[in-house]
Amino acid sequence: MKEYKTITEISGPLVFVEVDEPVGYDEIVEIKLSDGSTKRGQVLESGEEIVSLQVFEGTDELDRSSSVRFLGETMKMPVTEDLLGRVLSGRGEPIDGGADIVPEERRDIIGAAINPHAREYPDEFIQTGVSAIDGMNTLVRGQKLPIFSGSGLPHNELALQIARQADVRDDIGAEDDADTEDEEFAVIFGAMGITQEEANEFLEEFERTGALERSVVFQNLADDPAVERIVTPRMALTTAEYLAFDKGYHVLVILTDMTNYCEALREIGAAREEVPGRRGYPGYMYTDLANLYERAGRIEGKEGSVTQIPILTMPGDDDTHPIPDLTGYITEGQIYIDRRLESEGREPPVNVLPSLSRLMDDGIGEGYTREDHGDVANQLYAAYAEGNDLRDLVNIVGREALSERDNRFLDFADAFEGELIDQGWDTNRTIEETLGIAWDLLSTLPKTEMKRIDDDFVEKYYVGEDEAEEEEAEAAA
Repeated sequence: MKEYKTITEISGPLVFVEVDEPVGYDEIVEIKLSDGSTKRGQVLESGEEIVSLQVFEGTDELDRSSSVRFLGETMKMPVTEDLLGRVLSGRGEPIDGGADIVPEERRDIIGAAINPHAREYPDEFIQTGVSAIDGMNTLVRGQKLPIFSGSGLPHNELALQIARQADVRDDIGAEDDADTEDEEFAVIFGAMGITQEEANEFLEEFERTGALERSVVFQNLADDPAVERIVTPRMALTTAEYLAFDKGYHVLVILTDMTNYCEALREIGAAREEVPGRRGYPGYMYTDLANLYERAGRIEGKEGSVTQIPILTMPGDDDTHPIPDLTGYITEGQIYIDRRLESEGREPPVNVLPSLSRLMDDGIGEGYTREDHGDVANQLYAAYAEGNDLRDLVNIVGREALSERDNRFLDFADAFEGELIDQGWDTNRTIEETLGIAWDLLSTLPKTEMKRIDDDFVEKYYVGEDEAEEEEAEAAA
């Protein structure tokens, strides 16, 4: 391997080197400093004479006397089942004080695109234990369902709740005497640009609940180089693909915060003096995000699956910002964290009205959850939306001007937020419990309003005031 001492420029996280032979894109380089220490980097752009490198540990100690060696291989992630229970840096190096990782193999972090013909359609229910998701915006195996949040909102708490509660058993929603054997399940948690305080909270919660035993945590801190932030999600997804498609695990990948990832893209693009796109972000950001999100899915003939929950904080709570806008195009829905609900103390403060899971209809109903799941969700949406609209009218005319019917829908909206949405961070609800609460809420409305539910389900589950009085009289008799 040749060693070059031809650094021409150092700009932010980038180093420009003169070369006299072709260098591969994404090739790993080793940079030797004047004091004998070394740093690693990656080829970002390769030309006939000039190559630009991104340095993982930062360029503060580099100068033009530093030497560069091109190692002839791309960046790889050492993978093994023994990674479960470990905490790694954003570059995939152990930082938990445990033993060195002895990998079964080393895999390219870019990954291999799943052939669309080989993809298996996602249609198997994942129970998160969160009623606002399970009942209203159901997550299925192989789906990519982002969480849209804002600065200061408790999206990390929701991510941790999902990580410790998620369940992928085939018998969820089945009868009590069904086979209850658990399937192999793992969580890959990729944190990008978080503070040390947030990192400590994550690890303490993982250890307290025992979730760390089935998890792999990748941790990139806010003071780590921006270049490392670009690598972290790829390390996490490479590990997820190995566990899913080689070892048969159902893997849930939680990536937070994608806004920090996109800011790193913009920082590197500015250092490269690229022509900026919308709001200064690179024009290729859509492609870059798609390369990450499309690594979720199922493959025919493979037991495992990769499901993604990327989390992003919308700058200024603006969902037309390029990051949530492009994410929405690529993924199959979104879960909104709401600032009003959070200020009222709802836990988790999920606003179900703008939220959406495009694959929900394929993962609920007979064979997956209870038969009435879809009808109940549609009726809840309709009733809550009407009650929510009436709140604006009350601000103008007052409750006294509303009809009895309107007042019942208004009360329903308040009860919906207080009982179904507000369950607390430590409550893990089964789908049966969620649907039971839903029917209790719907039973406060007139029976004639159950227009989106099959009559058979209404007769089986609806318990309005008249029915409740009849049942009490029968019990007394």
